[in-house]
Amino acid sequence: MTDTKENILMTALRLFARDGYEAVSVSMIAGELGMTKGALYRHYENKRAIFDSIVARMYEIDAARSQQHEMPAETYAANAAAYGDVAWAAVRSFTAAQYRFWTEDAFARDFRRMLTLEQYRSAEMAELYHNCITAGPVAYMTDIFREMMSRGILRQADPQQSALEYYAPLFLLIAISDHAHDSAQPLSLLEHHMDRFLQHNAAGGA
Repeated sequence: MTDTKENILMTALRLFARDGYEAVSVSMIAGELGMTKGALYRHYENKRAIFDSIVARMYEIDAARSQQHEMPAETYAANAAAYGDVAWAAVRSFTAAQYRFWTEDAFARDFRRMLTLEQYRSAEMAELYHNCITAGPVAYMTDIFREMMSRGILRQADPQQSALEYYAPLFLLIAISDHAHDSAQPLSLLEHHMDRFLQHNAAGGA
């Protein structure tokens, strides 16, 4: 991706996160960049094309981060075998990476804020919010935990309930970080939560 195309994408996302997708026009994006609409159209056909590129990038980043932390990059339905050898250390490092990504990465922060704004205005945005930030991660962890229970890593329980109990504090701490004066504190709380979760849910544990 050229520098100009990248600048258009990042500027558009920043405006979508600030003002909402529907409120932002191609003219606004071009004006923010100091270029004409015609120059912008040489890189993207329309505003929708910019948005589609943003979503595609998010899914690419998510898959790459999963692979980096030795976690499944596909859904359980697409590749169940990848869920069969996930280690707790991978779950823990991936969860911490998720927190850092959603709170420290400018692209991720703006993507999350855009979806938070637009989920009540657009069914498509609501579905994206659902898939990327709420129910999607819970379903992912449900499949992870089901396999870990079957392998004797975690004690037998309802895997969906376990996933909810594990993921909810991450979701809450990401939201808290938006207004935290000390960004390290929510991460410290998350690490404590992960340790307690394993202590209470490890097979043969307390």
